Amino acid sequence: MKWLLALLPIAAAAPSLPTIELGTAPPAGTVTIRGVTYGGTGCPQGTVSSQISSDRTIMTLIFDSYIASIGPGIAVTEQRKNCQLNVDIAYPGGFQYSILSADYRGYSSIQKGVQGTLKSTYYFSGQTDQTSTSYVFDGPTNGDYLKHDEADNTSIVWAPCGTDGMLNINSQVRLTSTNNSATGLLTTDSTDLKFTQVVYVQWQKCTPKA
Repeated sequence: MKWLLALLPIAAAAPSLPTIELGTAPPAGTVTIRGVTYGGTGCPQGTVSSQISSDRTIMTLIFDSYIASIGPGIAVTEQRKNCQLNVDIAYPGGFQYSILSADYRGYSSIQKGVQGTLKSTYYFSGQTDQTSTSYVFDGPTNGDYLKHDEADNTSIVWAPCGTDGMLNINSQVRLTSTNNSATGLLTTDSTDLKFTQVVYVQWQKCTPKA
């Protein structure tokens, strides 16, 4: 499975991205991703690799173990997997950013009576506000999917001004069932079946305190 975390300057927005009304972005080259730490049942240590673009504004995370499954003979612990990501992002002190939306792309194989949930919650270290995106799969489903979700309350969930913002992403994939004989699989890792999440951000200039 692959996550693509993209910090996109407004001026670089391509036609394929959502049409959005944003403020002033930081100058090109001033936003960098310095590193990431992770942990959870869906991303145990040693199961995630990362690639950072040359300008350090796009990070690709590749998961080896982020798979939820349900069905006869499958342990209950396999029905839900989670991953906590802490992304260290540096940006100019006169700006702050929030999460605007997320795209989910992957594969689901879910029988009737099974429901899958893919959810990510975003927040910044030291702050209590948070926002989430989610997608629900109602069986039967079988095949690739692409889902765009707008984050809620993005206008109040902003990175701090005057300091680097540690972006935290707490995600989970979960399967529940009302049919004990039904099976389900959400996300997988192979050459042809990948899970991708693209995170879009919006910027604004910090407002000086009175």
